[in-house]
Amino acid sequence: MMKNITEQEIQKKLARWRLILGQDTQQQFSNMNHFTLSEQQFLMDEALASIYGGGEGELGKGAGNNPFAPKLSKWLGDIRSLFDKDIVTIIQNDAIERKGLKQLFLEPEMLENLEPDINMAATILLLKDQIPQCSKASARIYIQKIVEQINAMLASDIQRAVVAALNKHSHSPLPSASAIDFKYTIARNLKNYNADLKAIVPERVYFFDRANKVNHWTVILDIDQSGSMGESILYSSVMACILASMNVIKTRIVAFDTSVIDLTEKTDDPIDLLFGIQMGGGTDINKSVAYCQQFIETPSKTLFFLISDLEEGGNQASLLRKLEDMKESGVTVISLLAIADGGKPYYSASMAQKIARLGIPCFACTPERLPELLTAALKGYELNNFDKK
Repeated sequence: MMKNITEQEIQKKLARWRLILGQDTQQQFSNMNHFTLSEQQFLMDEALASIYGGGEGELGKGAGNNPFAPKLSKWLGDIRSLFDKDIVTIIQNDAIERKGLKQLFLEPEMLENLEPDINMAATILLLKDQIPQCSKASARIYIQKIVEQINAMLASDIQRAVVAALNKHSHSPLPSASAIDFKYTIARNLKNYNADLKAIVPERVYFFDRANKVNHWTVILDIDQSGSMGESILYSSVMACILASMNVIKTRIVAFDTSVIDLTEKTDDPIDLLFGIQMGGGTDINKSVAYCQQFIETPSKTLFFLISDLEEGGNQASLLRKLEDMKESGVTVISLLAIADGGKPYYSASMAQKIARLGIPCFACTPERLPELLTAALKGYELNNFDKK
C-alpha cells in the first residue's frame, strides 16, 4: 500500500532538494506546488550559497577590498543557529577551504603580512577554533593590530569624555575644550590680563579631572555574540577595556547567545577578552538582561548598553518588561544596534520599534561618536535624537 504523503511533507522534501541544488534552481522549484522557502530556509540558503556558490574566494592584499569579506562573519554565524553542530563543523571547514582562508590559517607568515581589516578580524574570531596551533600566535597578533587601531581612535577621547562628564572639582592636564573649568582658569590667570588685547592670556588652562568616590558610575555592556555582531563586538570590547582602566567607572562586560558569559575579569587584556567571546549561535537577550540586573547598585548612576541586532530568540515580552523596569528605576538604558560594513546598521526593525516606544534610545552609533555618546549619557542629556545630530 502506498503511503499518503501530506502537503507539509512534500514541501519539506522540496525545500531539502532546493537547498541541496542551490539558488540556480529557484525558478524550477517555484513552479512546483506553489513552493517557497520559509524565512529560516532562506537564511540557510544564503549561508550555503555564500560558501558553496561561485568560485574560489581570494583574500588579496587587503581583505576589506573583497566584497565577500564584510558578510563572511555573519554567514558563518548564521550556520551555527541553523544547522546541527556536526554540519556546522563541515561547513566552516569548507569555508576555510573554498574561500581562500585555508592558506591564510596554515601559513602564519601570510596572516602576519595581511593588511589589518576589521571584517577579517571578525572572521578570524569566529573561526578561531579551526585555526591550527601553528597559526594561533599570528592570529592574536593580527587581532592585536586591529585593537591598537581602535584604541588609538577611541582611548583618549573616551577618557576625556568620562572625566568631563563626571567631575567639576579637581583638575587634569588632559586637553579637552568640553572639560575646561573656565571659572577656575580665569581666577588663576587674572594677573595675566593684557591691556592691549583687553583679554586674559592664561599661562595655564585647567580641566576637570577624576570624580570623587561619590560619583562612581557603573557601566554595563551587554553584548550579543551572534554571527552578525563581529564589528560591534570589536569596538564594544575595546571600549569596555578603556572604561575598565578608569577607576571612576565600574565596568562590567557580558556576552550572550542562548547562554550568558561574564567577561569582566578579562578587561585587563582586550585580546583575551575578544578570544573569550564565542561568536555564533542563537540569541536570548532576555536571559542576559536578567543576569545584568544583579549589578545595578545605584540605578541613577548606572549606564546600561544593550548592544545587539535585536533578533530575539527568547521571551520578547519578558525582555521588554525588564528593559522598561530598568529604565523606570532610574537606569540610563541605551540600545545600540549592530553595525557592519563600516557602520551600516543591521537589526530587527520590529523589535527596535518596540524598545523605542518604551522611551529607550535605540540607534546605531558609529565608533567615532562613542565618546560623544558617553558624555551625553553620563550628563543625563536627552538621547532619543542623538543619531540624528
